[in-house]
Amino acid sequence: MYSWNEDTTSWYGEKKYEYGEKGAGKREKSARRAASHGPRTYEKKSRPNEKIIDPHKSIKSTSKNPLIIAVDVTGSMSSWPYEIFDRLPLLYNTLSQYREDLEISFVAIGDAAVDTWPLQVTDFANGFDLEQLLGSLYGEGGGGDAPESYGLFAHWVNTHVEIPNAEEPPFLIVFGDIHMHEKVSKKFVHQYLGDRVQTDVDSFKAWEKVTQNWNTWFLRRPTGRRGDQVDQQWAKAIGEKKIFHIEDEQRAVDYAMGLVARAWGEFSDFQSNMLARQDQKKVDKLSKPIEMICPRCGGPIPVKAEGMFTCSFCGITLKI
Repeated sequence: MYSWNEDTTSWYGEKKYEYGEKGAGKREKSARRAASHGPRTYEKKSRPNEKIIDPHKSIKSTSKNPLIIAVDVTGSMSSWPYEIFDRLPLLYNTLSQYREDLEISFVAIGDAAVDTWPLQVTDFANGFDLEQLLGSLYGEGGGGDAPESYGLFAHWVNTHVEIPNAEEPPFLIVFGDIHMHEKVSKKFVHQYLGDRVQTDVDSFKAWEKVTQNWNTWFLRRPTGRRGDQVDQQWAKAIGEKKIFHIEDEQRAVDYAMGLVARAWGEFSDFQSNMLARQDQKKVDKLSKPIEMICPRCGGPIPVKAEGMFTCSFCGITLKI
């Protein structure tokens, strides 16, 4: 359903949507490349493309608007990673019309204690290159004990990612459903990242450092209950307000796009995009929790706020 071209005739309902002029050239190029490659295939793989996803490497984006999308691909996540990855063209085409220099890195997270590929990462890229990079990832579906290696990912971000031109804290969005190992063994850090550290890595300190440079969000799959061990641990890692509870997991990518569009002052356009794909009830259900919080710090926004609003917590000015 979600392709690289701008044809929205197969979308839901009678409402139509046209992408803006920004990014049109890249979308056209991506559509041509997608057409030449033929339709997507969903063949079962037995392993990732290790040359492409190796977390030993360092990655760099010179864009003012880099974005990292990380997805827990362990067994408890069921088919959610595939639902998220399948909407890649929609994600990129929607957000790149707001910021043409958008570059995205995709990450797959597992469990270093039991998985063969507990951390898989792609370079930053844009357009159809993302399709090919994303195809290199492998949903191992592993995991054993409940915690996963989110801390290993945080350490990788702190030590292997450069974003020298980012003008504001760029978004880093994690889709997951569980808590993390509180310590990352120095053995795993060396084995999977190639880094030598003197002691085990404290996951909470690693995430605290991530949040200093990235607008970090944990988008939690609708499992468990609010305020449980998972929420408590992620609150310690990135802040209670930066945990976003997904209510409709089929709309996971829309929640992510909505947060970004809100921060970029393009939320009304995003809603128009979504109305061409979903009914008004679903759009309203998704929009309400995003409209109630600041997309940078997660702080509350007054219900009656209109026009331009300056968050009293972090100082960001939003177009309401």
